[in-house]
Amino acid sequence: MTAVNTVENKVLGRTGLVVSSLCVGTSAWGLVSPVHNVVVPEEDAVGIVHAAFESPLNFMDTSNNYGDGESERRIGLALANRPLPPDFIIQTKLDRDPITNSFDSERLERSLEESLGRLGLGSVPILYLHDPEWITFEEAMAAGGPVEMLVRFRDAGYAQFIGISGGPAKLLQRFVETGVFDALVTHNRFTLVDHTSDELISVAHESGLGVVNAAVYGGGILARWPRTSDRYHYAPARPRVLAAVDAMGSACERYGVPLIAAAIQASTRDPRIDSTVCGVVSPTQLAEAMSMLDVAIPEELWTELDRLIPERSEWIND
Repeated sequence: MTAVNTVENKVLGRTGLVVSSLCVGTSAWGLVSPVHNVVVPEEDAVGIVHAAFESPLNFMDTSNNYGDGESERRIGLALANRPLPPDFIIQTKLDRDPITNSFDSERLERSLEESLGRLGLGSVPILYLHDPEWITFEEAMAAGGPVEMLVRFRDAGYAQFIGISGGPAKLLQRFVETGVFDALVTHNRFTLVDHTSDELISVAHESGLGVVNAAVYGGGILARWPRTSDRYHYAPARPRVLAAVDAMGSACERYGVPLIAAAIQASTRDPRIDSTVCGVVSPTQLAEAMSMLDVAIPEELWTELDRLIPERSEWIND
């Protein structure tokens, strides 16, 4: 059996910030979340924040556009009722205009103002540029562009550190290689069935960035066995990906291991990854995610799961 992989504290790359190996994900905390196919009541969101404060966790991830701002607003509501513990880290992200998709300076100033206002904070430990794939790398790096704005916000004291967060791995690697950023968030691209971000994670880690891996359930398909979804990364999954999920679920069942435990620990056991974001929609689900770190997983099962990873051509591979 492998050693129990309980909640640990890790240094988030060159930031020096100490974060829990599990990070509370809040992307589904909107009035309605059709992408996640859930509705999270306000009281549940506030309850998750308060439960996290009382847990071994000290890390929470949000963004300006999660739930059209509801994610940040609900975190702010929880903070209004209970002070933020001194070692608890809430990170957020600058987002494009939800209607025009613009990343211009006026929009980013408004995004920062909205985020800090909803959270009720004067600054955040880490501020990310979110989803830069909506524009080109050259546009993002141009004078007066979003990367320059992000640096300006950091230098003005609105964030201690800055990061890049998004989807396409090759594009994110270009940002990482600029040397501008302190942290990386990659999502849906380093899971049990998809290793698209493998090289990105290595480059970021070797460059000293803090590495945060998100969406390790692939949008939910790896969270339950027998599976209740045929979608990966919020789109219909390819047949060979579905077959791999089914084979992995069966393998985990033979070893008495919940598939969700393997999905989480495949990320938390990787020494290159400092924290793993797990989206939760209730205090009970938060407790479940933490308990999955205490599941002992035999090395034989890890070997079998590695053999079942689909070929690279089946990954998101961007």
